[in-house]
Amino acid sequence: MSTVQQPDPKDRPARLTVGVVGAGRVGPALAASLQLAGHRPVAVSGVSEASRRRAAALLPDVPLVTPADVLERAELVLLTVPDDALPDLVEGLAETGAVRPGQLLVHTSGRYGAKVLDPALRAGALPLALHPAMTFTGTPVDVQRLAGCSFGVTAPEELRLAAEALVIEMGGEPEWIAEEARPLYHAALALGANHLVTLVAQSMELLRTAGVEAPDRMLGPLLGAALDNALRSGDAALTGPVARGDAGTVAAHVAELREHAPQTVAGYLAMARATADRALAHGLLKPELAEDLLGVLADGTQGDTR
Repeated sequence: MSTVQQPDPKDRPARLTVGVVGAGRVGPALAASLQLAGHRPVAVSGVSEASRRRAAALLPDVPLVTPADVLERAELVLLTVPDDALPDLVEGLAETGAVRPGQLLVHTSGRYGAKVLDPALRAGALPLALHPAMTFTGTPVDVQRLAGCSFGVTAPEELRLAAEALVIEMGGEPEWIAEEARPLYHAALALGANHLVTLVAQSMELLRTAGVEAPDRMLGPLLGAALDNALRSGDAALTGPVARGDAGTVAAHVAELREHAPQTVAGYLAMARATADRALAHGLLKPELAEDLLGVLADGTQGDTR
C-alpha cells in the first residue's frame, strides 16, 4: 500500500468559489462534488421548500440568496434550471447586469449547447455546457454516482480544456458533443433512460396484478442481465416472443393487457413493432414468421379504440 500522502484538495491552486442557480436535484450534487475537489460553494438559490431542503442536505451552511446574488458572489456559477426556463434566465441575468466578465457560467441542460449562453458571453462570461448523463435523486447518493459518469460537453474551443477539467474534477468522463448534435444527443438519452423507468414501472404493476409479491426482486436480475447483454451485444441480445416470431404468444399478451391494463397496450404494440423491425433487419426474426407476427400487431392497433 502506498504511503505517499495525497495533497489536501484545498491546497490545490486556482480553486473557485461556486454558486448554484436552481437547487433542483442536479445543482447541489454537482456543487458538492466540486467541493470535494477543493472548490468552495458560497451561494445557492432555490424557491420551493424541496429545493431548500436539498440545498441544506448537500450544501450545509451555504447561504440561500437570490440568483443575482449568486452571480455576485461566485466565480463559477451552475445554472441548473429546467431546459425550458434556461434561455429566459440567461437573458434576464445578462440584461440586469448580473453577469461579470471572466465568470464561468455552466449550464447542465442536455438539450442546449453553449449558444444558449450567448447573452452572457456578450457580457464577458465564459460559457460551458456540462450535462451529466445520469439520473438524480436529490440525495447525497448522487455525488457518489458521478464517479465514472459521462458528461456531454460543449464549449468554445478555447474553453474545451477548462470544461473537461471541471468534469474530471467531479469524477466524470468528458464526452465532446457538437453544438448542432445536442438535441439528438439528449433525445437518445431520454429514449433510453426516461422510457426505461416507464417500462419497468408498468412491468412491476403487471406482475403485482399477476400475484407476484416482490416484482422488484423478480425483475432485478432479469433486467440487469438484459441491460448488460444489450450494452455488450446490441441487437444480437434481442430475445423473447417478438424476436422469435411467436405470433400466438404476442396475441395472448395483447389480449391479457387489454383486459387487465388497457393503458399499456399502445406502448406494448409500439415497442413490439420496433423490436420486430430490428430483429428482421439483423436476421434474428425469420421473414416467414414475421408476416403473422406483424399481422397480430396490426390487428392489435386496430382493436385499440382509445
